[in-house]
Amino acid sequence: MVKIAMLIQFNVSNYRSIKESQTLSMAAAKDATRQDSNCMHTGISGLPQLVRTAVLYGTNASGKSNLILALAFMRSMVETSAVSIREGQTLNISPFRFDPKTASESTEFEVTIIENGVRYQYGFELNATRVTREWLLVYVERKAQRWFERKYDAKKGKDAWYFGTHFLGGKQRHLWSESTRGNALFLSAAVNLNCEQLRPIFNWFANKLIIIGSNTSPLPYYTMECIKNDLDKPKIIELLQAADLGITDVQVKMQKGQQVQVRLESGTAAIESRQDADIPSATLFHQDKKNNPVEFALEEESHGTQKLFAYAGPILDVLRNGKILIVDELDSSLHQKMVRFLISLIQNTDLNKNNAQLIFTTHNTSLLDSDLFRRDQIWFMEKDQEQASRLYPLTDFSPRKGEALEKGYLLGRYGALPFFGEFNL
Repeated sequence: MVKIAMLIQFNVSNYRSIKESQTLSMAAAKDATRQDSNCMHTGISGLPQLVRTAVLYGTNASGKSNLILALAFMRSMVETSAVSIREGQTLNISPFRFDPKTASESTEFEVTIIENGVRYQYGFELNATRVTREWLLVYVERKAQRWFERKYDAKKGKDAWYFGTHFLGGKQRHLWSESTRGNALFLSAAVNLNCEQLRPIFNWFANKLIIIGSNTSPLPYYTMECIKNDLDKPKIIELLQAADLGITDVQVKMQKGQQVQVRLESGTAAIESRQDADIPSATLFHQDKKNNPVEFALEEESHGTQKLFAYAGPILDVLRNGKILIVDELDSSLHQKMVRFLISLIQNTDLNKNNAQLIFTTHNTSLLDSDLFRRDQIWFMEKDQEQASRLYPLTDFSPRKGEALEKGYLLGRYGALPFFGEFNL
């Protein structure tokens, strides 16, 4: 049985180009438009429905990628701070630098999520040397329970701790807190020491949140592993066929190759080791005019086909296991119809039975279509006069139903457009 995971809201402040607190909310507005396909129930009484997808527009350097980097940083801290960060090691945090005040202040991250039917509100503040605050609220029957909070007391040089009565563990709670280094998260340390009560939150970050950055792309090997599975292969081929790529079959074979490990030395990559290994290779089959099979190695296919092939396995995983997929520049190397196809998979209630979510950035204005998105699914990012990023939803402008959203955006009605000065030689 799939354990349902959802993102309700993400807040971040004082991170890179983000100065004041910015909030991305997946809560649906009170609007019946495309409600059955684009929205989903949380299963928790009193909570609004959530949207399945959200799209973020903005100019280059507006801060779109920084919002995604912020969530990726938060996930990394949860996953690794207890085991990978050494005592005294500085944290790779980058506060807003256009204001001397914020440059020396802590950065804050907070998510509100649902994991296995329970709503959690978890966050922390930190600077380059330590975590300055960390907290967890758990909502049971609408009422918030404060399970724990830590706050660094600079005068005493140590953390002050609070543990609520609903947070179990007895004496172990003090063992977990004493084992938490200043530059590590209590959540991570406690789970590493077998705190089962906090494990659902850790698992949400580690196993349910999938983030693909703008300079990265999913590797094809996960899709290849799916194809090697007799149960997954038909679904992968069906997905590729639905995308109208003309692919009739895919075969994966193992071939001899070398795995190379590298390390960075003075900014350049140096080979650390080589070893022989079996590496998977995919062959894609098309048909000619006489319906004869024609073979192509994956590397011979177009870049767009290779990219969709790489996405096929993760998309199947996201749909099957109800995960949250976040992609920076989803339209990179993909035709706009291919992007629409991927969106349609998430917004298809027959396929997305486990309430998977998709959040992505794009410059493709053709997706500003009321036949594809509700107004509460569209967000914008722009910088103000202080060079600080500002995130806001389309609903702030109360557009009419049926309004030509793409035209309105290109005319500057919603902001988040570049303005070019003159250039002379």
